[in-house]
Amino acid sequence: MRTLIRVGLSTTLIVLLVVSLVVINFAPTANAASKDAELWKAIQPLGTVVSFMNTGAHPDDEQSGLLAYLSLGKGVRSISLIANRGEGGQNEIGKELFNGLGMIRSRELQEAAELLNLHLIHLSEKPDDPIFDFGFSKSPVETLNNWGESLTYERLIRQIRQTRPDIVMPSFLDVPSQHGHHRAINQLTVKAFEDAANPNVFPEHMKQGLAPWQIKKLYLPGTSTTTTLRFNIGGKVDPIYELTYPQLGEESRKLHKSQGMGRDIPVADQFVNLQLFKSKVGATGSEQTIFDNLPYDLTAFSQQVTDKKVKKQLKQLQVEYNTIIQSYPNYEQVTIGVQKALKSTRQLLNDLNKKPLPGEQQSDLVYRLQVKEEQLLHASKVASKIDSTLSVGDGVWTLGASKQVSIQLTNGSADKISDLKITPVLEKGWSASITNVPKQLKEGEKTTLSVDVKAPTADNSFFQPYEVTPVQFDVSYKLYNETVTQRVKVDPVLQTPANLPDWGLLLTPESGVVNTEKEQDTKKVTVQVTNFVQGPSKGTLELQLPAGWKAVSSSPEVSFQKFQETKDITFTITTPKVTEQKYSIPVVAKVNGKSFSTQVQTISYPHIGKVYYVRDATLIFQGVSLKYDATRKIGYVESGFDDLANALREAGLNITSLTENDLKTGDLSQYDTIVVGIRAYLSRNDLLENNQKILDYVKNGGHVVMQYHKPGDNWKPELAPYPIQPGDPAINWRVTDEKAAVTFLDLQHPIIQGPNLITSKDFDNWVQERAVYFPSSYDPAYQKLFSMADPNEQPFDTGVLVANYGKGTYIYTSLVLYREIQSQVSGGYRLMVNLIEYPNQP
Repeated sequence: MRTLIRVGLSTTLIVLLVVSLVVINFAPTANAASKDAELWKAIQPLGTVVSFMNTGAHPDDEQSGLLAYLSLGKGVRSISLIANRGEGGQNEIGKELFNGLGMIRSRELQEAAELLNLHLIHLSEKPDDPIFDFGFSKSPVETLNNWGESLTYERLIRQIRQTRPDIVMPSFLDVPSQHGHHRAINQLTVKAFEDAANPNVFPEHMKQGLAPWQIKKLYLPGTSTTTTLRFNIGGKVDPIYELTYPQLGEESRKLHKSQGMGRDIPVADQFVNLQLFKSKVGATGSEQTIFDNLPYDLTAFSQQVTDKKVKKQLKQLQVEYNTIIQSYPNYEQVTIGVQKALKSTRQLLNDLNKKPLPGEQQSDLVYRLQVKEEQLLHASKVASKIDSTLSVGDGVWTLGASKQVSIQLTNGSADKISDLKITPVLEKGWSASITNVPKQLKEGEKTTLSVDVKAPTADNSFFQPYEVTPVQFDVSYKLYNETVTQRVKVDPVLQTPANLPDWGLLLTPESGVVNTEKEQDTKKVTVQVTNFVQGPSKGTLELQLPAGWKAVSSSPEVSFQKFQETKDITFTITTPKVTEQKYSIPVVAKVNGKSFSTQVQTISYPHIGKVYYVRDATLIFQGVSLKYDATRKIGYVESGFDDLANALREAGLNITSLTENDLKTGDLSQYDTIVVGIRAYLSRNDLLENNQKILDYVKNGGHVVMQYHKPGDNWKPELAPYPIQPGDPAINWRVTDEKAAVTFLDLQHPIIQGPNLITSKDFDNWVQERAVYFPSSYDPAYQKLFSMADPNEQPFDTGVLVANYGKGTYIYTSLVLYREIQSQVSGGYRLMVNLIEYPNQP
C-alpha cells in the first residue's frame, strides 16, 4: 500500500474460531515511533484462512468499505473481480474515451486495490476485448449478448477455480433499477455457486490442471426485507490505520479520479446489510458473523482433517502464526518467527506431497498452505527490511534493442543473507544477462547490480497495457537458514517498461468526415512523430492513399538527433468526389530499414503513472452528406468531457473555443451560435458565474445549443431561459438501446428540414446509446421534436427541446451527439449542424 494512510499505535486482532467457539485476542503494543501499517498488513492475514470474493462489472464497482473491513480489519484474503475496463464511462480528468479511458480506469483500480491489499482480477484481457464496457444498459440479456455469455462465464468460473474463495458476493442486485452490466454479473455469480463445483461445466479446465471448487457461502446485498446479517464497519477508528473502514474505503475510491469518486466522511456508524442467499455450510437463516460455520484459521480447519498427524501439525502451525502476530511491532522477532513458520509450512506441504490426504481434503489444504507460504514470503520481506528495487530508467526499448537496468538490494535485517541469486522473469522474446551477483550481503549492506536486457524483435511484442510487465526478476536468498524469494518489478506509478516502435506516430485527427456534397474536399492531418530510438534517426513518412486522393507533406524527410524528440508533420489531403463509405488510410514510417504503422499515445497522470496506447496508425474518413454555412460564426464552451469542438472544426465548421475571458468580458453577440459542451456547468465555474450573460445573449437575438447535464452537475432549472430539470435517478431517464426507434413529432420543423433533411436513416449506426438524462420536467415554452424508448418502456419525448426567448432561441438536447460525431456517425453530424443553424426568432 502506498503511503496514503498514516499508521496508528496499536490494534486488536480478533480471531474467530467459529467451529470451536473460541475467541483469541491479540493486543500488540508499540510506541508511536515504531508502529508500521505495512508490517501489520503483511502479518495480519496469518490469523485466518478465510477468503472472500467481491464481483462487479466496472472499475469502481468494488464494495470498498466492506473490503477494507475484511482485508485491512480482519486480514481476510480479499479478491476483487471486475468484468470490464470501464471503457464506456465518462472521463472527468481528460479527453480519453473508450480504450484510452479503460486504461486509465484499470490503473486507477490497480492503485485502489493495492491500498486495500486486494487481489485484483479482470475478466477483460485486452483492449477491444469482447467483455467491453459498451455503455449503460438496462438489460442483462443485452449485456451478455454483447460480451458473449459463454466466454464471460468461462472466465468467471476459471477465476473462481483458480482462487478458491470461501465466500462470494456480487456488488449489486439483479433488479430492474440496476445497470444491466451489474445485473449480468449478479446472474453469473449466483449461477457459479453451483457450477464452479461441477466438473461437467467447462470440463476443459480439468484437463488444464484446475479442479472444481465449491464456494461455501453466497451473499447478496441485503434489503429491508431480505437482510439476514447486519454488522457495523464504521464508528471506530482502526488504531493502526487511524481511519475507520468506510474512510479507508473512500481513500481507495479517491483514486478513481476519472470517475470523480471518493468523499471525506466523518467517523460514524455504517452498517453492512447482507443476505445469505446460498450456503453449503449451514442454513441460510440469521448469523452472528460472516464467518459463521467456516473454519477461520488452521486450528479450526484441522477439525475437518482426518489424519491425526496433520491435524496436530496444523494446530502447531497456527500457534507459530499467532506468535508472529503477537510479536508486532518488533521487526526482528517477527522476522525470526516468519522464517520459522515458513520452514514449518513448507515441511507440511512436503509431507502432504509424500502422503496425500483423501479426496478434496488434499487439494483444499494444499492450496490454503500455498497461500500462507506466499503471505509468509511477503511478511518476511516487510519485517526483515530486505528490499529489492528495479529501475529501468526511461523504460523504453525498441525492437531488438538492449538497455541497462539496475537492481538495488538492501539488507536491512539483523543478520546476513546468503546464497543470493537473481533470476530474470521475462516475457517471450525478452532476454537478460546478469553477472557479478554477490553470494551474500551483511546486515546493513547495500549493492546495486546492472543487468543488460534485450527487447524482442517482433512487432507483436509492443507494449500492451493489460499484460504483466515484461521485465521482472526473482531475488532469492537464505535468511536464518530458510530461502526467501522476492518478485522484483518497477513501481508502475514511477516507471513503465515498454517495447515501442522506432518511431511512434500520433494522428490528429485520427478520424473525420469527407463531405460528399463537394466535388473535392481538403483535409489537414497532423502526424506527431516521436523518436524512440536512443539516438539519431532519419526516415520518411507517407500515406497509403485511395485511388484519386492526393497528399502533400510539410516535410518529405524526417530526422531526429535525440531520444524522444518529436516533430509535427502536416499532410494536406485533397480528395476527389467521394461516396458515403468508409476510407482507411495507413500512415507508414520508414526508418532504419524498417517500416512502422503504429500509433503510440502516451497517457500519463500523477496518480497512475504512464501507459502507452499502442494501435494501428490508420486514418479513418467517413463520407458524409453535410450541408452547412461555412461563414456562420460558432462559439464553443468546451467542458473537457468531449472533443466535439475539434470534430466540428475538422468537418469545416467555423468554431471558436470560448475562454473564461470570452465569457466574462467578451462580446458574445459576434457569434451566430454558442454551443455548450456536455456537463460544462460541472467543469466550467466561469460558465456558471456568467450564465446571465448567456441568457442575455439569447434574449438579444443569439442562439444557444445546450448539451446534456446530469442532475448533480451544478445544474439548476433556472440556468435555462425557461426551467428544465434533468431526470433523477439517472437510470430511469435514458434510452440505452442505440437502435431504438425514433418517432418524429414535427416533420415540418425547421430543424428537421434543413440545412440537412433529417430522416430515420440519420439514426442508423448510432453507438452506445440514444440519449441520457432526459429532462423530467420542463416549461411548456419548449417544443419537442423526437420520441424514443427502450424496449418495453414508455417513450421519452424531451431529447431535443426548442424554445424562443426574447429575440433569440435556445435548444437543450439529451442526445449523445458527441459520441456519435466522435465515432463518425453521419447522422450525428447532420443533426448537430441543423441544431447549430436553427434560425433565430424573426
